[in-house]
Amino acid sequence: MLKTLYLNQSISYSGKELEPHWIYRNFDIMGDAVVAFCGEVRVPQSFMLDQTDILDQTYIYSPLMLSFIIEHFDNDLNLGLYRQRLFLIGMKEELEQLGLAVVRRGEALYANNGKLTVGVASSSNVSTLLHIGINIRADGAPVKAAGLADLGVSDIQSFAENVMRRYRIELEQIYEARCRIRGIVAGHSPRGSLI
Repeated sequence: MLKTLYLNQSISYSGKELEPHWIYRNFDIMGDAVVAFCGEVRVPQSFMLDQTDILDQTYIYSPLMLSFIIEHFDNDLNLGLYRQRLFLIGMKEELEQLGLAVVRRGEALYANNGKLTVGVASSSNVSTLLHIGINIRADGAPVKAAGLADLGVSDIQSFAENVMRRYRIELEQIYEARCRIRGIVAGHSPRGSLI
């Protein structure tokens, strides 16, 4: 179902990459997918999607961030927002598996009172798109931030692959749960008598 790929190359993220078929055009992966890569993140106002950030005239910056771009081929933004949080919970669980204390507040993770992640969900006419980034280094960030380097996480590729695997397994288990639930015809009990 979901395809995943860790890109062992430096890629900068500016926000313009969050567009339909970016994964397919650049990495020849068609369908629902997650790609992960490391690089500088600098999102100017012109590519900000969150209206609160736009009104606050803020920006996103990290000298080195692990970014995940996720595309699902449905255009339900509500579902995209649920997926964003599901992905974040998997990331939190992976950090906790490493013995790290992390707090989730809404759609962001924090460590040592510093913001560890950024994230946004969006929809197009063909898909829902997510960018979730976790700082590797946090120096120069516009807010009090923390990074994986500060927390002692050095094997970024393994961390990224484990987070993507957690997300894929969650989606597979949700799909399987849906398939194994017995359907009930409206207006009838499971045994067929009228309700």
